Amino acid sequence: MEGIRHKMVNVNGISMHVAEKGEGPVILFLHGFPELWYTWRHQILALSSLGYHAVAPDLRGYGDTEAPTAITSYSCMHIVGDLVALIDSLGVEQVFLVAHDWGAIIGWYLCLFRPDRVKAFVCLSVPFMPRKPQMKPVESMRLFFGDDYYICRFQEPGKIEAEIARYGASNVLKKIISSRKPGPPCMPKDNAFGIKPDTPITLPSWFSEEDLSYYANKFNKKGFTGALNYYRAFDLNWEQTAPWTNTQVKVPVKFIVGDLDSVYTTPGMKEYVNGEDFKRDAPMLDEVVIMEGVGHFINQERADEINSHILDFIISF
Repeated sequence: MEGIRHKMVNVNGISMHVAEKGEGPVILFLHGFPELWYTWRHQILALSSLGYHAVAPDLRGYGDTEAPTAITSYSCMHIVGDLVALIDSLGVEQVFLVAHDWGAIIGWYLCLFRPDRVKAFVCLSVPFMPRKPQMKPVESMRLFFGDDYYICRFQEPGKIEAEIARYGASNVLKKIISSRKPGPPCMPKDNAFGIKPDTPITLPSWFSEEDLSYYANKFNKKGFTGALNYYRAFDLNWEQTAPWTNTQVKVPVKFIVGDLDSVYTTPGMKEYVNGEDFKRDAPMLDEVVIMEGVGHFINQERADEINSHILDFIISF
């Protein structure tokens, strides 16, 4: 992590922790759940050495960034507001955007609300999810995937936090990061994370005990509630984005996903990603890359390849 600078920035009424390295055009990296700025360590080091200013915040509620208590403080409007303020603080008009998982969802909202601030978007794992006005998203997910679908299980405040506390942050993080189970991700009531005390969990080769320790220490200190509140604000996002129903995302996009990703293997997702609808919703979609034999945490599992994909796309702008 040599040479990575850390600072606190006041954005949109909260204090945000930012890791950065390099000089040049800004690449803004947005992490997902349950992660931190640290997920981008390989990308920060590689791209800063190639003439870019790599910037990776801990998003609202995560790591060393402030975590407001109210669920309503985790809407897409709040998070995008944080990011616009962060971009302003960097003294630039536009950034290259690279985002994964929840970061990708927020990235799509940033492109939808403020396309003027994004030069190009490299999106990992989660494609654009157009608003469906007929039904709120959590109700829709419950109907399609059942009460045990992970997003449904995350809705009740305190409940999944208690289950995480039962097994310990380190074991839960290890289980999530090492999982190769295809989607849709479901969490049985008796053992949400499928952790068995007599069955050790083996970390993948691309995620070390040192990496796990960094994550676990931050989540033990901060807790998981802020991170889980993103899921609890799903329906609020649906309400707030009604004015953008049927609006296209008009930013140049490259989409990359692993063929073993639990998002990509969720019913209906492959058809959307590889069909005409994705291109209709994001008409400036330049390329869809399906990486074989790769799971959800693609930027860590195949760091060098992802670094090359990012550079190959943004270098033309």
